Amino acid sequence: MAIRILIAEDHQLVRQGIRALLEKAGYLVVGEASDGREAFRLAQTLQPNIAILDLSMPMLNGLDAAREIQKVSRNTKTILLTMYTERPYVIQALQAGAKGYVLKTQTSEDLLRAIQEVMRGSVYVSPSAAVSLVDACLGNAQSLQDPLTPRERQVLQLVAEGHTTKAIADVLSISFKTAESHRNRMMKKLDIHDTAGLVRYAVRRGLLTP
Repeated sequence: MAIRILIAEDHQLVRQGIRALLEKAGYLVVGEASDGREAFRLAQTLQPNIAILDLSMPMLNGLDAAREIQKVSRNTKTILLTMYTERPYVIQALQAGAKGYVLKTQTSEDLLRAIQEVMRGSVYVSPSAAVSLVDACLGNAQSLQDPLTPRERQVLQLVAEGHTTKAIADVLSISFKTAESHRNRMMKKLDIHDTAGLVRYAVRRGLLTP
């Protein structure tokens, strides 16, 4: 039986290229998403074997999408696609439950290798990114701690994307008051008091593409 794969990538050309690569390799692409929330909904419905998630996506980034997908499709293994090699991103991806971390700067064979390893039950990290994990084990780098909860990080991303508090409440299916509370608490934790500062922080965190 063919391995069933969901692709989530906000750039259509990139998404089409990944689909062509996977289908040529014999995999079955059961769905495509252009943002993290659509990926979550499709994973819940389709229950794919693997979800390939871009790290920087609108509405819900790949890290949080991986967490949410695990709640509704426990047998789906997630692989993150990203440009970031820094240690905090790799560690946060693994903490989010991702089984693969593949750099977009690598060749297509790297993604195919990641799928093979993940389906065998292993964890795959692109060689360039794996160096940062070695540094972590050796204690050569300081961890970039994320002070935000997953919900606060979702609010941060939506604020940085330009959504109003009302729109955020609608997207997250929470009340206006709750959304406002998350926003205020998040800004207080970060000691950032304007949207421009939040955008810069979100870009540094990989939640937005600069």
